[in-house]
Amino acid sequence: MIAYVVTPNGQRIALGDVAEIRVENGPPGIKSENARINGWTFIDIDGVDVGTYVESAREYLASNLILPAGYSITWAGQYEYMERAKEKLSYVLPLTLAIILILLYLNFRAFSEVAIIIVTLPMAMIGGLWLMYFEGFNFSVAVGVGFIALAGVAVEIGVIMLVYLNQALKELKENATERAQHISDDEYREALLHGGGLRVRPVMMTVATIIIGLLPILYGSGTGSEVMSRIAAPMVGGMTSAVLLTLIVLPAIYSIVKKSEVNSFNKKLSNAAE
Repeated sequence: MIAYVVTPNGQRIALGDVAEIRVENGPPGIKSENARINGWTFIDIDGVDVGTYVESAREYLASNLILPAGYSITWAGQYEYMERAKEKLSYVLPLTLAIILILLYLNFRAFSEVAIIIVTLPMAMIGGLWLMYFEGFNFSVAVGVGFIALAGVAVEIGVIMLVYLNQALKELKENATERAQHISDDEYREALLHGGGLRVRPVMMTVATIIIGLLPILYGSGTGSEVMSRIAAPMVGGMTSAVLLTLIVLPAIYSIVKKSEVNSFNKKLSNAAE
């Protein structure tokens, strides 16, 4: 097949008469960005998150690759998106915790009770971390969103438990005032067990509903399932450890913190009797 070039006068000249034609290896197309010619290298990774891979690759290239003048390397794709999201999460996470602290204080009006929930909150994250480990998930933006959602739900469950414990302690003080008798250690323990016991069934129902609702998302397949499963994993695992947090750890810490308040109440009761 002969290729022709048509001149302005309408003459047809063979391309081989005006140019040398040969086959050479080269890029299939020329791309440019920011007025600079560039080439793309696509990388598929497995068993490691994007951030860790890029950091390792940067260190390797820095010690093993010498770029000529005018050349540079830029990392784009998912890593670029992750860096943008990480920048946003750097102020979203503190802002979320600040809002939680403010709402807790407005509800309880006591720093001690706010501290009880905040100190025990990391224990709700343990289940999420373990499930991520078993599923082989690496930390990503979707996982960060899942942990933010888990923190909100865990705090909500803890608040409900704390409200019932405060109610049980209040009733105990009122009964002690009517009887004009000190609150004994056994009475104090029984009151907290009674208050915490009232929340066993609601907590179990809440946790079971969340886990059952998220299991199809966690183990589902299809478009977007990779992202959704990483959002659901921290919540499913975290809800499991949140049960232990709410039913065991939080009442135990509450009993220790509020013990001084009970002792002060007994002292005031003694002074009033004298």
